[in-house]
Amino acid sequence: MTPLEFVESQYLKKDVPKLEIGDTVKVHMRVVEGKKERIQVVEGVVIARKHGGVRETFTVRKISSGIGVERIFPLHSPRVEKVQVVRSGVVRRAKLYYLRNLKGKAARLAERF
Repeated sequence: MTPLEFVESQYLKKDVPKLEIGDTVKVHMRVVEGKKERIQVVEGVVIARKHGGVRETFTVRKISSGIGVERIFPLHSPRVEKVQVVRSGVVRRAKLYYLRNLKGKAARLAERF
């Protein structure tokens, strides 16, 4: 183990859920507004995972008022309270960027049971 890996290992979360591409997730994010702090929940489909270790991120896409919104979350960030997997989707790709061009029922993924 290199010194860099040793330092990074201290910041890894222990309770990371099994997160797959195509899963519909609820991300509980801690938001600070002035002196107040609250939890904001974002629900959407995981379309990408990148990097590894402490730098690992995942991209969540949701439709808000008819407009597609994507948000990138650092997996091991202290701002991310928890990630709940709502349902699992059957996919055959590592990145689901093609969902950006689809609308409505065409953008649905088959559920894995």
